[in-house]
Amino acid sequence: MPRLGVNIDHVATVRQARRTNEPDPVWAAAQAQLGGADGITVHLREDRRHIQDRDVRLLIETVSAKLNLECAIEEEMIDIAADLHPQQVCLVPERREEITTEGGLNVAGNQKQVEHAVKTLRAAGISVSLFIDAQADQIDAAKAVGADAIELHTGKYALSSGDDRHKELAKLHMAVDRGLSNDIEVHAGHGLTYDNVVPVASINGVQELNIGHSIIARSIFVGIQQAVRDMKALVGEPWWRAIG
Repeated sequence: MPRLGVNIDHVATVRQARRTNEPDPVWAAAQAQLGGADGITVHLREDRRHIQDRDVRLLIETVSAKLNLECAIEEEMIDIAADLHPQQVCLVPERREEITTEGGLNVAGNQKQVEHAVKTLRAAGISVSLFIDAQADQIDAAKAVGADAIELHTGKYALSSGDDRHKELAKLHMAVDRGLSNDIEVHAGHGLTYDNVVPVASINGVQELNIGHSIIARSIFVGIQQAVRDMKALVGEPWWRAIG
């Protein structure tokens, strides 16, 4: 059964809509852990559109589960991450114009820059994950730069249907196998919901899922603890029982 990391960015999105002090993502993290979250994920963007530096500092002090900090490969962000010292940093691509992360990090095409970031963070005692597309060259490059883990971008799978979904799922299976053959821990996330998570969670070798928007959306109606419990139940559900 994969670990479940709960991304609480969109709690901060609601807060920042009014530039007020509620809802507080620190409280959300506590509720998510009470619901069974194995980790908490936040993305500290360069434009600070949702999560703020203050949030990360308080989460590091209060979260008892693993804290996974997503950030761009920019010198300022790497320095902040190294100083804050979360348990894990996931390096992601970032464009200010995007609504959400649109694709995986091009590790193969930016190997020197990524390797420098990985070395800086690992020297600070931080485990490093790279958010990449399910492509063999990107997985091999992640191994080459010294990453501890990869997080497979599941966005194309989440947006597909029919035969296309089967093809995208097959790519994820291939990527998991290649990651494991490279002795890299394999995570997955982006666009996963209560409706589509089970086939991904059932891939043998996926050790962690990071899911945010769908859980926070459901929590509006049932509360964060119950929303996390519902997702945990699906993540641990064999696919043949979930569709039976």
